[in-house]
Amino acid sequence: MIYKISFFTHPNNISPIQEFLDSCQPKLRTKILRQFKYIREFGLTSAIPNLKKIIKTHFWELRILGKDNIRIICVTAKNADIMVLHIFRKKTQKTPIKEINIANNRYKITLDN
Repeated sequence: MIYKISFFTHPNNISPIQEFLDSCQPKLRTKILRQFKYIREFGLTSAIPNLKKIIKTHFWELRILGKDNIRIICVTAKNADIMVLHIFRKKTQKTPIKEINIANNRYKITLDN
């Protein structure tokens, strides 16, 4: 099964995920898009080594490791599609609650639409 991946987009048609990708260096963008390819193929599952469930949420965190240390928060959306809610540079050991709250607020927006 091939999963469809979509990026969160604000009601004003601006996607912070697309903006982040557009601002990345080509090498980093390639790394991120390669991980999206794995998600399209396997879905949100622990079969992907850099993917883990965020405890007490509906969310999954995809880790892009290395000097960039990028985190991508995803969720299974309608029709088993995958929605990328948030992408950010992680600077601390634990995922900051602020970043999870951003993903949660965006998730609520998608549920309302």
